[in-house]
Amino acid sequence: MIFNKKLAAAPFVNFHVRMPMRFPLRSVWVALLLAATFGRAAPFTAFRDGETFTYRVGFAIFSHAGEIIIAAHDEKRDGVEVMRITTDTKSRGFVRALYSFDNKAEVVIEKATGRMLHVRESGEDPKRATDTDIVFDYKTRIATFTDRVRTERSAEIPIPEGNPVDLISALVQTRDWNLEPGGKRDLLVQFGRDFYPLTIEAKNYEEVRTPLGVYQTLVLVPRMEKDPKGLFKKGGEIKVWISQDRSNLPVKMQLKLNFGSATLLLSDYKGPAAGESPSGSN
Repeated sequence: MIFNKKLAAAPFVNFHVRMPMRFPLRSVWVALLLAATFGRAAPFTAFRDGETFTYRVGFAIFSHAGEIIIAAHDEKRDGVEVMRITTDTKSRGFVRALYSFDNKAEVVIEKATGRMLHVRESGEDPKRATDTDIVFDYKTRIATFTDRVRTERSAEIPIPEGNPVDLISALVQTRDWNLEPGGKRDLLVQFGRDFYPLTIEAKNYEEVRTPLGVYQTLVLVPRMEKDPKGLFKKGGEIKVWISQDRSNLPVKMQLKLNFGSATLLLSDYKGPAAGESPSGSN
C-alpha cells in the first residue's frame, strides 16, 4: 500500500477558529449560536455547564485518525457570567506516527448576551505552530487579532453588524432550534480574522450509527449562499446530524472536500449534571 502523508493529515481541519482553506491535518475543529438572527443578542444555550463531547475522527481508510474533545464550563470573569468552551484536537494511532498534530482552542462567551468575548488557539504540527488571540470590543465594534507566530497578520478588524459566533458553537446551538426539513436560519460566523454570513438549512431525517448506538437524526447543512469563500468556494460542504431524542446531541459531523471526507462520530459524552452517557437505540 502506498501511504500519502498529506492524505493522513486531512482529518484535522480546525472548525473552531478558522475557515478551512485547505484540507491537511490542520484546521477539524470541531465544529458548534450566540444569536439566532443577525443583530439580536440572545442568551447562549449551545452548551450546558460540565458537558463534554468526545468525537472519533475518521478519514479514508483510517477509522480512528484522530480525536476531538469539546468541554464547556461556566465561570465568572470580572463579575460577568461566561461560558468557556475548549476544544482539544489530536492525531491518533498510525496517523500520529506519521503526522503528529496537537491543537487547543478556547472560546469565552458571555452567557446573558451570547456575545463572543475572546478566542484563543495554540498548537503545533509538522509544518507550523499556531498562537493566536482575538478579543472582541462591542462598544467600538472592533476585534483585535494577535498572531504571535506570523506577526504581520495581527490587526484590528471591524465587527460586522450582529453577534459573531465560532463554528463549533453555531453547529451545536442547532440542537435547540427545533428545525424541520426545509427550515433555515442565518448567523454570522467568525474564522480567524474573518467574518462570514452562513445559512444553516435542515435537509432530511437520517439514521446514524455511532460508537454510542444508533440514532434517528436531523441533517443540517451550513451554506454560504452569497459570495462563497474558502471551503465553500471550492465546493466543500459541512454537515451535522442532530439526534431527535430528548438529548438532541450532535452525534455526527462531516467535512467534505473534492478529495475526501473527514467524519466525526460521537464516541463519548458527559452530561451537565449526572454525567451519564446517553446511547441510541440498538
